[in-house]
Parts: sequence; structure tokens; C-alpha cells
Amino acid sequence: MPQTKELPKQQSTRKIVAGTDELRGAVIDIVSRTERTLTILTPNLEPEIYDHDEFLRVLKRFVLAKTFARVRVLIAEPTRAIRSGNQLVQMGQRLSSYMEFRNLPEELRPELRAYCIADADSVIYRADHASGEGMVAFRAPEIAKLYLTEFDELWRES
Repeated sequence: MPQTKELPKQQSTRKIVAGTDELRGAVIDIVSRTERTLTILTPNLEPEIYDHDEFLRVLKRFVLAKTFARVRVLIAEPTRAIRSGNQLVQMGQRLSSYMEFRNLPEELRPELRAYCIADADSVIYRADHASGEGMVAFRAPEIAKLYLTEFDELWRES
């Protein structure tokens, strides 16, 4: 019987990002790798990240190309987000079968943090969303699942 060779498991990659451009680039990279689910916790839909043409293009491609695509977005400060006429919200209205938005009640709002999780496998986490610095972890399910568990609890309560 012939032996099958086991392929090496892809290594987890972690890095620090700083500044709006690096952060947006990392979010776009994560979305481009997403196969099924994208999960976002954001204070106000951060227009410099989530209202950017390149992000919206990659997100639209993900949603329309994947049969079971699902995008969930929790917004901590919805009045600031919606007032600005955010294109992500507009896209969500057109693609409501794939995208869902919920507002966090004040008592559930996490302290300043924000994250974007792809397929319970990769995550961009910012302890302070206003700082513009964060940690990106690709192929790190142990980290992604930690934040996804928190997100799921917040989602149920919203």
C-alpha cells in the first residue's frame, strides 16, 4: 500500500499594524481570505477602514462569490455610524441576505476595543480602537475563537 505524504500545516502568522493604511490593508487582506464568515465589532463603522472603496470591493466580491457567506457587524455607537451615510450600511441593505447589523446596548459596550474575525481562523484586534494600532493573527484559530466567543455573547444580547 503506498504511503501518503502529509502536507505541512500552514504556520500561524502574527504581526503588529500601526496607522490607518496598515490597519485597512490588514482588514482587506483578512476579508480576501475569508471563506464563510466575517465578524466585525466596531465603535462606529470607522469610515477610514470600513467605508473605503477597496474594502467595499473585496467585501462585495466575498459576499457574492461564496454561497454561504455571512457578515455580522456589531456597532457600539450606532448614531455616529449611521448619520454619516456609511457605504457599508448601504451595501448591507442591498445584500441583507448575507449581511446583518446590530447595535450594542450601552451596558454591553466593550471598553474601546474593536476587531475583525474571519472564519474563526484569523483576527485583527485593537485593544483601543482609537489608537490605530493592533495585532493581526492569520491562521490562529485559538486567538480568533477567543474573540469570536465574546462576539457571539454580545451578538445574542444585542
